[in-house]
Amino acid sequence: MKVQESMPSSKVERSAKFIKTGVQIGGNYIKHYSKKLFNPSLNKDQLNEDNATDIYASLSQLKGSALKIAQMLSMDKNIMPTAYIDKFSQSQYNAPPLSGPLIVRTFTKSFGKTPQDLFDSFNLNATNAASIGQVHQATLNGKRLAIKIQYPGVGDSISSDLKLVKPFAFRILGMNEKDLNIYIKEVEERLLEEIDYKLEVKRSIEISTACKNLNNIVFPQYYPAYSSDKIITMDWMEGLHLKEFLQTNPSQRLRNKIGQALWDFYHFQQHVLRKVHADPHPGNFLIIEGEKLAVIDFGCIKEIPDDFYEPFFALVQPGFMQNKEATIKAFKQLELILSSDNKKQEAFYYNAYKEMIALFSLPYASETFDFSGNDFFEDLYTWGEKITKMPEFKQPRGVKHFIYINRTNFGLYTILNELKATVNTRNYRHS
Repeated sequence: MKVQESMPSSKVERSAKFIKTGVQIGGNYIKHYSKKLFNPSLNKDQLNEDNATDIYASLSQLKGSALKIAQMLSMDKNIMPTAYIDKFSQSQYNAPPLSGPLIVRTFTKSFGKTPQDLFDSFNLNATNAASIGQVHQATLNGKRLAIKIQYPGVGDSISSDLKLVKPFAFRILGMNEKDLNIYIKEVEERLLEEIDYKLEVKRSIEISTACKNLNNIVFPQYYPAYSSDKIITMDWMEGLHLKEFLQTNPSQRLRNKIGQALWDFYHFQQHVLRKVHADPHPGNFLIIEGEKLAVIDFGCIKEIPDDFYEPFFALVQPGFMQNKEATIKAFKQLELILSSDNKKQEAFYYNAYKEMIALFSLPYASETFDFSGNDFFEDLYTWGEKITKMPEFKQPRGVKHFIYINRTNFGLYTILNELKATVNTRNYRHS
C-alpha cells in the first residue's frame, strides 16, 4: 500500500483539500447530466461510484474526524447508496498509512526516544491504518505487541473538519440541517473521547478486567508505561476481521458462538456496568484461535445514567408496553412525548414510538432470536423511511443519550445479521 509522506494539518491546507474535492464532485455531476441528455433512462450508479471514490480519496488523506464520519456512515446501511457504503467501509480497516519519519517523530515527542530504542523490534510499516490512528507491530521481551499511533494534528482539526465535511454529508444524506447538526455533534463528542489515548488505556483496562469472565471473549493486555496521549501499546492479537472470517465459510455453530459472545459482551456492559463500548463497527473485533472473540479497541465508551437506563430498558421488556400508563410515563422521561404536547400529539407520538420500540425490541420477545433473516431489518428501515416523511418528526425528539445507545444497539444487530447468528437473548437481561 502506498504510504502518505505528509498529512494536511492546517485549516488552510485541509480547507483547500475539501474545495478541490468539491470541484471534482461538481465535475462528476456535469458529466452525469450530460450523458443523461442522450440517455434519459441513465441511473445514478456511476455518479455515486465516482463521487464515493473522490470523497473517500480526499477523506482518507485528511484522516481524523473527516475519515471518521465516513467510517460511521458506512455502518448506516439504510441511509446511503451502496457505492458509498462499499467505499467508506474501507475506513474500518484500511486507509493510506503515514510514512516512517512521521511515526518516529511522534515517538520522540512522547518518550524522547525512537520506537527502535523502546522496543526490541518495531516495524515502521503499518499493519492497519484507519480514521484517527494506525497500528504497527513490535516485540519486547519475547512478546508481540500492537502499537496504535495517533495521526498528528487530529485533535486540533476536529471542529473545523466537521464544518467542512457538512456540505458532503448534506449531499449524501439529504438530512435537514438540525438533524445533520445532531449527527455531526455526535461525531465531535466521540472524537474528543477517542483522541484521549490515556483515557482509552484506563477504560480498556477497567472494562476488560470487568468482562474477563465472560464466555468466549478475550482482550489484549495494555501497557501504560509504553503508552502516552498519542500512543497505545497492547498485546498483538492474531485473528480475522468479520469480513475475512465470513470468507472462511464458518459453520452455523461457530457463527452462533461468536454472535453469542458479542451479545453477552454488550448486554453485560449495559446492564451490569452501566457503560458500553459505543463503537461497534467490525474493525474493532477479531475472531481468534480457540473460537473466541477479541475486542481490540475501546476508544469510545458511553456512560448510561440511571434516568435513561431505567425507562429505556423497561420499554424493551416483553409485556411492558401493554401497560399504557407506564409506557407513556417512560416516553415522557425519555422526552419522546413532551409536556407541551396536546392530547392529539400525545396520542400520535405514543402510537408511533410504541410501534418503533416494538420493532426494536423484537429480539427480546423470545428466548432465542435468529438475526439471519432480513425481514426484521427491512421492517426497521421501512419504519425509519416512513417517519422521515412525516412533518411531526421534522424536529428530533428524545434525550441525547439515544444517539449513542441507538447506534450501539443497531450496530450490534447489524454485526449479528452479517454473522447470521442465532443467540440466546435472555443473557444479562434487565430485571
